[in-house]
Amino acid sequence: MADNDWKSRLGMVYSTNPDFKYETDEEPEAETLPPQQQDLRVWLDRKQRAGKVVTLVKGFVGRDEDLQTLARLLKTKCGVGGAAKDGEIIIQGDHRDRVVEILTRSGYRCKKAGS
Repeated sequence: MADNDWKSRLGMVYSTNPDFKYETDEEPEAETLPPQQQDLRVWLDRKQRAGKVVTLVKGFVGRDEDLQTLARLLKTKCGVGGAAKDGEIIIQGDHRDRVVEILTRSGYRCKKAGS
């Protein structure tokens, strides 16, 4: 993020101190763990989806770009759509067995969770 980004200072009005340096409350992103140290859980979910089934992958620790890359891999291997946000991957449909197989072959530790 640029030092002079006005959007990060929307609450700041004015400072008379010439040495004032505005600091935002941004937290650095967590470093991505290697696949052998990731502990992923694969769920089936229907809640708030009008009865449609989705496969959820939870427990990913790392940067958002790496989460997006893993989601893209799973979506292309399963041939379906989905999304990756808030540290979890959503794959449309019941692909839990296939997702566990893909993740295991890629070196991730994963388990089926839920019913």
